[in-house]
Amino acid sequence: MMKRIIDELFLDEFGSPELLAGNDAGVAQLAPTGRIAMSTDSFVVTPQFFPGGNIGRLAVCGTVNDVATSGARVRYLSCGFILEEGYPMADLRAIVHTMAQTAREAGVAIITGDTKVVERGGADGVYINTAGVGEVPAGVELSGAACRPGDKVLVSGTLGDHGIAIMSQREGLAFSTAIESDAAPLNHLIYNVLDAAPHARCFRDPTRGGLASTLNEFAAASGVDIYVDEDSIPVRPEVRGACEMLGYDVLQVANEGKMVAVVPADEADAALAAMRSSRYGESAAIIGEVCEAASTRRDARPTVRVRCGWGSTRVLDMLVGEQLPRIC
Repeated sequence: MMKRIIDELFLDEFGSPELLAGNDAGVAQLAPTGRIAMSTDSFVVTPQFFPGGNIGRLAVCGTVNDVATSGARVRYLSCGFILEEGYPMADLRAIVHTMAQTAREAGVAIITGDTKVVERGGADGVYINTAGVGEVPAGVELSGAACRPGDKVLVSGTLGDHGIAIMSQREGLAFSTAIESDAAPLNHLIYNVLDAAPHARCFRDPTRGGLASTLNEFAAASGVDIYVDEDSIPVRPEVRGACEMLGYDVLQVANEGKMVAVVPADEADAALAAMRSSRYGESAAIIGEVCEAASTRRDARPTVRVRCGWGSTRVLDMLVGEQLPRIC
């Protein structure tokens, strides 16, 4: 049965030459000299099917985006499945088909993988692990520690869509307008921004902990303060309303198809135009800037602040704990 699943489902859908070779490792050609970027992630989201995607789309997008934040040209993925005994083949086929479609959209090949089956009750349907590898072009040096005072902060689109889409399905919440996950491969968006803003400092996909955690990570790594303007941050009205109803800060809600970028001020407009010209960046915005750390005390920590619409500011803390467990 395991061989049939591999031969008739995984090999048929993914079908890269490296995978079809049938070896224990996929051998792929990378540049003879240079650097590679690699990342891995595991996906345990519940429910596994939700508006805007399923666990398979998350698995491909999540790893593609993680590798792409280094500026690498993402080339190859691996995938590992943990299946619960009795998991419906129709559901597995739908997930694998979605993964294959998403990999083609991102322009990457799935070249190796693994499948394990555990006893009934030993897992919650299906878990997926993906790992990705890409080539980092010469001269590209992106890091959360590279932010400098005066830099601008950009986000590629509306925040909170994924987290609220998952929560609405999990809790059976109904809204007047459908809220869908934003899961999307953003590697081409990043490439476009790097072409337009070659001195970009860093990229990060604001998944667990949302924008708040991402900006606090940048601030801590670079030793700077960051200010963002609440009115400039794109959020769908239905998502904002759901967060207010549920008591969530939308800036701490997970995203799976958005990118945060920090770029020099003189390249910000070009970076914004590049984002907006991309398929998944139509709602991109410049939302804030990097500033000198306000305190020079040794024990002081860099701060992220939000300028509110009525003129005051508030501290935007990193999310503590798991606001929405099993969100990806």
